[in-house]
Amino acid sequence: MTASLASITPLVPAGPSIEDALTLYVGHMGFRVLWQAVGMAGVERDGVTLNLMQSDDRHWAENSSFSIGVHDLPALHAEYADVPGRVGTIEPKPWGRVEFHMVLQSGVCLQFYEAEELPITSRVNRSTD
Repeated sequence: MTASLASITPLVPAGPSIEDALTLYVGHMGFRVLWQAVGMAGVERDGVTLNLMQSDDRHWAENSSFSIGVHDLPALHAEYADVPGRVGTIEPKPWGRVEFHMVLQSGVCLQFYEAEELPITSRVNRSTD
């Protein structure tokens, strides 16, 4: 049997208060808390997991960007229209995706794009190309 990668859970700088970050991710963005410890928490929405880490390092946050594939990009854009931060417009990008960016108050940029539906065989074949 050959090993395969199954998921990724990035470590996301959450700003100076983990409680404020949880208010944002849970209260405004629809995530749920999986676990919480001093200065850290794991959150999940629809199978996407993030590990939030309390951090005063604005440079780290402003240089952090995470792409998240979604189904029904316009609906998510409408849902996130009032999230604290800067929510950009939906637009095609030169790299071929349609997406919108959201810069959170912490400085982190989340890029949401319309995920393509691929049959299992296509996903498997991609990994061997």
